[in-house]
Amino acid sequence: MNRKLTATRESQLNVRQNELRFFTETVDAGRISPLAFFEAGDSCYKDERFYWQNADKTLTLVGIGHATVLTSDGTNDRFTHISTSWKKLCSSLIKEENDREPVLFGGFSFDPKSVKQSEWDAFPSAHFVVPSFQLSITNGKTEISINLVTKSNDGAEQFEKLRDERDRLIHIAQVEESALLTKPEVVSIEELSKEHYLETVADVTKKINNGEAEKVVIARSVKLNFADDVPAVTALHHISNEQQESYHFGLQKDGQLFFGATPERLIEISNGRAYSACVAGSIKRGKSATEDRELGDELLEDRKNREEHQYVVNMISQVFKTFCTDIKISKVPKLMKVRDIQHLFTPVEGKVEQGTDIFSLVQALHPTPALGGVPTDIAMEMIRSEENLDRGYYAGPIGWTDTAGNGEFAVAIRSALLDGNSAYLYAGGGIVADSEPDKEYDETWVKFRPVMRALGGKLNG
Repeated sequence: MNRKLTATRESQLNVRQNELRFFTETVDAGRISPLAFFEAGDSCYKDERFYWQNADKTLTLVGIGHATVLTSDGTNDRFTHISTSWKKLCSSLIKEENDREPVLFGGFSFDPKSVKQSEWDAFPSAHFVVPSFQLSITNGKTEISINLVTKSNDGAEQFEKLRDERDRLIHIAQVEESALLTKPEVVSIEELSKEHYLETVADVTKKINNGEAEKVVIARSVKLNFADDVPAVTALHHISNEQQESYHFGLQKDGQLFFGATPERLIEISNGRAYSACVAGSIKRGKSATEDRELGDELLEDRKNREEHQYVVNMISQVFKTFCTDIKISKVPKLMKVRDIQHLFTPVEGKVEQGTDIFSLVQALHPTPALGGVPTDIAMEMIRSEENLDRGYYAGPIGWTDTAGNGEFAVAIRSALLDGNSAYLYAGGGIVADSEPDKEYDETWVKFRPVMRALGGKLNG
């Protein structure tokens, strides 16, 4: 690895104090397991790590340490606040041509107006980090970057310390043997407010039939208790290994890990084009290829699910018409099949208009009717008054953007909050005029299954 600072970088590292500077340096790293690199940060950065892998496995990101943290407790301006803070930081970036673009990774809570005390108390309305050490695997090529954000006049000295620490982390990831990642031992599964959930579905269905809304998504949670504390890398290993077709994510904060494997992209921007996915309407997988095909055909022809799906298509299409040109939308949905469930899926893409960043699109798209309802404002009020649950970052946008304006956010479903020797799992479904509480309840178990299995829990069927 090249240890010598270039004259340009050295002169900029040692400029006057109190001037914000954002430095980055990238080195090729050969072959490193991303989870081994993640685990290398366990002793010193246990609460300062993230993990991301996109659904087609062309990009994996791991962050260790915090070069800087951007947060917001706002209810109405949180997207703008993060966007403005990021742009300011990007304007102070000093990089060389071959250095990789630094990333900002994090998430937004589903509903910042939810003020219930809960397991989510440590997570603000928005929480984003620039990692001190950034592993990127793009189309098979592994690179590791140092990111330094400083106002100090001893930048060169700080940078050298980061280089030494980078080399230490790489060495651990390459040389030390990983622990055997056996699944946790589950000692109990608690259903939280089951009766309340069934009553809420019935009550919301009645309100929809009275014309108060068209669709409202109601969620619930279960709690898993384990014999011992569950390491973050164990949860990420099993969810990534078992849910191959999904986006994998993990975000650590204050001793907790929010993680999951979601099939649903909210928005991606790549080289000036935006891509989204309308995902709504679901059915279980079959026990044979024939049954699977029959269930898929049933889903494609089911009026309730097609209606739910069309709400999402209409909303996302309207957002794209506001922010994009050259829009392409499939006329009929396809089937998206992941290990435990199949969904109706319609891709959307368009060319992003100049001046639009990814946070503008995230704000406009969240929450989609697949996670909130129709009309959005009325559905959100019903969720707040009826659901009796702080969703935290469940069903919120989670993802990354870089200093070049590219990025991708997924909808954080099929997810859990891991907290030592317990975990909270979340799942919900769209309630419409002909919804039945028992069937909606059964559907949530199908949606719990991916994370439940990764954490060692078992469900009948």
